[in-house]
Amino acid sequence: MQKALLVFQSDFGLVDGAVSAMHGVANTVDDSIKIHDLTHDIPPYSIWEASYRLFQTIEYWPKGTVFVSVVDPGVGSSRRSVVAETVGGQYIVTPDNGTLTHIKKYVGFKEVREIDETKHRREDTEHSYTFHGRDVYANIGAKLASGNISFEQVGSTVDLALTVELEVGKVEKGQNYVKGAIDILDVRFGSLWTNIPRDVFVGVGFKHGDSVEVAIRNGSTMVYNNRITYGKSFADVYASEQIIYVNSVYNMAIAINQGNFARAYNIGTGRHWQIEFRRV
Repeated sequence: MQKALLVFQSDFGLVDGAVSAMHGVANTVDDSIKIHDLTHDIPPYSIWEASYRLFQTIEYWPKGTVFVSVVDPGVGSSRRSVVAETVGGQYIVTPDNGTLTHIKKYVGFKEVREIDETKHRREDTEHSYTFHGRDVYANIGAKLASGNISFEQVGSTVDLALTVELEVGKVEKGQNYVKGAIDILDVRFGSLWTNIPRDVFVGVGFKHGDSVEVAIRNGSTMVYNNRITYGKSFADVYASEQIIYVNSVYNMAIAINQGNFARAYNIGTGRHWQIEFRRV
């Protein structure tokens, strides 16, 4: 039987032994499965970013891949632990705390099951309540990836409508403009990734080479207002110049070529960070 790939994501960082412990648990279940890491640099407690990074990544992994995502500020509470099967046939092991938001909205699920911890928790860990990533999620993730258990053996089904969702920003389109939110950063480079899909942007009439008026607000406060070139790639502008482009998830983004837009203008992310593109 072919074994699936196992991919870990967390906000644990790599400065201590937490991630290594999860790898160890998975290898104890079956040391022949291949384990990979999506990221362990999710900002502490940022369920939103955990959700987005799964959305950014999951479609590029083979059917059957098992993702274990642990950003869990409610660890040890009454929040559910689940395994979700996507329409593409991948699995996500995670707390049901909003981590499934972007996959549910933009990809879709076939089924979600609640983890039966009486069967799938590591032995002799029932009195520890703060490391479910090691004691529950890595353990069941490895069981699924190795084929030791089937998806149906995870536990009872959960009504898809009852899974926890975070509120996402809305996209508004007019005759000469489109408005949305700054969902997240391309962290290392400081580019702003919006929730505005390319087809909606192009539908307003924007074309490559256009000078586009851009306004960014934090709530009601105007933070940035300027005209930026819409280009295909960073090479369309000089170093240190700004550009509007289509990012790797086919949404609109803004960058400074060889610079950091977010740092230059002190811009953050979230529904209250609104962005508008307007035809000149």
